[in-house]
Amino acid sequence: MFSFTRVYPFSKWQKPTLVFVFALVIGAIALIFLKTPNYGIDFAGGTVIQVRYQSAAPKEAIESALKGGIFDGAQVQEFGSPEEIVIKARAASDSIGLDVGDLMRETLKDTGEFEIRKADMVGAKAGEQLRTAGILAVTVSLIGILIYVALRFEWRFAIAATLCAIHDITLTVGFILLFEVPINLDILAALLTVLGYSLNDTIVVFDRIREIMGKTGASKLSEIVDQALSRTISRTTLTSLTTLFVVFATYAFGGEALKPLSLVLIAGITIGTLSSIFVAASLLNPLGVSVGAWKAREARRAQIRAEKARMRAMYEKGAV
Repeated sequence: MFSFTRVYPFSKWQKPTLVFVFALVIGAIALIFLKTPNYGIDFAGGTVIQVRYQSAAPKEAIESALKGGIFDGAQVQEFGSPEEIVIKARAASDSIGLDVGDLMRETLKDTGEFEIRKADMVGAKAGEQLRTAGILAVTVSLIGILIYVALRFEWRFAIAATLCAIHDITLTVGFILLFEVPINLDILAALLTVLGYSLNDTIVVFDRIREIMGKTGASKLSEIVDQALSRTISRTTLTSLTTLFVVFATYAFGGEALKPLSLVLIAGITIGTLSSIFVAASLLNPLGVSVGAWKAREARRAQIRAEKARMRAMYEKGAV
């Protein structure tokens, strides 16, 4: 897709890219503070009931039957086939003795022949606990990324990778809020997937930068970043495109139930791919990564390794 031998001038776009990205992040943060999240049943509590009809589900009749009572305002979505639907209601029964499946069966009795295949309830307290656990999962993931990249490279690379990951998550959450995508456990899984996907691409770019630093005579970080991105852009683009083809197919043919998940993955993978190309490496220069300091440190490490090898050889020969 891209020439392997050609070096593209990515660094030329570093400053305008960072300004543009900063504006987007500020906009996403404003959405987070100003817009009320559309929490799904998993986090807000409620009832999810899966119903299968003998023929195509009469959606209008079902919505009409649900009006009034505890299922008022429930969402009705097709699930896999025209005969099968999922009903999501904000309300949950407080009575242990009341079977919500029986209640739904009584509510829909005039809509045709059907069977209740599954009925799940999530209480408001459980939803709050799941929401807290989700935030904790994302936070722990970011801390893990910081530690891993710091050990594998150095702390400046770790800061850059973590900022890039925060950028990806913030923009994806901003997208979710802007388009009022229901936030549930599926969306949390999508966010963690985006986090891992973006980090994978970032690590590939950073690894190539480190490799070129040790081999090239270039002294400017911008030249090394251009070389590293030019050598990895084909791999990054092709990997993302093949993944997006699958997610687009899921969005188009996976039914209503999978559309929110697919939509978030499309946005997140696109954001993560662009950030690994235009954001992650652009953060190294402002963070003070120096080619000279890197080579000096690697030279000291090589000297220490050589000294240890020399002492080991003398010990084995009995000279020490």
